[in-house]
Amino acid sequence: MNRLIKLALLIAIVITAAGVVFFVRQQNEVHQVEPDKPKASTIQPGIVRFAAGAPQLAAIRTDIVRTEPMPVADPVNGRFAYDENVTSRVSSPLLGRVLVIRAGIGDRVGKGAALLEIDSPDLANAEADLAKAGSEEHRKKLAFERNRRLHDNEVIARKELEAAEADYQQAQADTRRASLRLKNLQASGNQNGRFTLRAPVAGVVVERNANPGQEVRPDLATPLFLISDVSRLWVLVDVPEKALASVHAGQRVTIDTDAYPDQHFIATVERIGVAVDPVTRRVQVRCTLMNPDGKLKPEMFARVSFLASGERKGIRVPNTALVTEGLYTSVFVETGTGTFEKRQVALALHGNDLSFVESGLNEGDRVVVEGALLLHSEEAADAR
Repeated sequence: MNRLIKLALLIAIVITAAGVVFFVRQQNEVHQVEPDKPKASTIQPGIVRFAAGAPQLAAIRTDIVRTEPMPVADPVNGRFAYDENVTSRVSSPLLGRVLVIRAGIGDRVGKGAALLEIDSPDLANAEADLAKAGSEEHRKKLAFERNRRLHDNEVIARKELEAAEADYQQAQADTRRASLRLKNLQASGNQNGRFTLRAPVAGVVVERNANPGQEVRPDLATPLFLISDVSRLWVLVDVPEKALASVHAGQRVTIDTDAYPDQHFIATVERIGVAVDPVTRRVQVRCTLMNPDGKLKPEMFARVSFLASGERKGIRVPNTALVTEGLYTSVFVETGTGTFEKRQVALALHGNDLSFVESGLNEGDRVVVEGALLLHSEEAADAR
């Protein structure tokens, strides 16, 4: 009996010991510290640092900021257009049928270059008129010279000599008229009615509305060719009436486009409209822009900022770089690889897409232009 009691106590002790061991192991697993995850850490307030290769760095983009002349107001919308001073819409001055096309869209042509050839009955008539006038002039000249000799020998009266001279002068006038007609058509004689349409200006063929075999005439509503020197463009801007006082001829403007978001183009105000649109209450302002590489295209949209005269300058930053906290605005500046410093700035001008910083930044600073809100959240989390 004593043996059974001892055996039962021994089993109870073993079971109790096993339970204690199991409980301790469970507690250790519950309180086991999870491995550290890569995250941002701050060395001091306002400083965010990421380890090399941290995934957050892929969402951050920086750009070097520069000091630029400040605009006088918020940007306004505009569009590019052909410079009409170097643009020509070419139509046929004659009735006829297209035989050969000599130039196509995108071709660069010089002044006087052949664009197309036309079989024109009108040109054939003009050539015939010139030949007829020349022949009549030659006949009247011979008659005048003959009458002059007869008059010198007192064979005919002076009245007959004067009549022959008048006929000769009239024949000369008819010849000049027929010759000027061909010259006006930029054609010469003996072409058998084959007319060559030529470019009146040098430039690029932007539009072509002619095909082989097409019938053409002077009163076509659409020109056959549109030729323009696209290295010069106009920028047409509708300026609000309230901003008109800050715009003047010769003023410089900066232009931004969606096609080239990282580039800024410079133009000059050339003309200001003489009347306000009664519906939109805006005045059209025309600017001239040089486009030597042909990047900018007519009818593209643009955002135009009229620059202030004098030395009023600021550091230009995109609004995506700004972090607003109550009354204060900050940006993050990359001070080292993976290290970003939060700086409070003062804005001189706040636009829809871009702003100008008056103080708090230096020219050449590398500012975070994408991912500023990510850095702000990391900085706030570490501050807590």
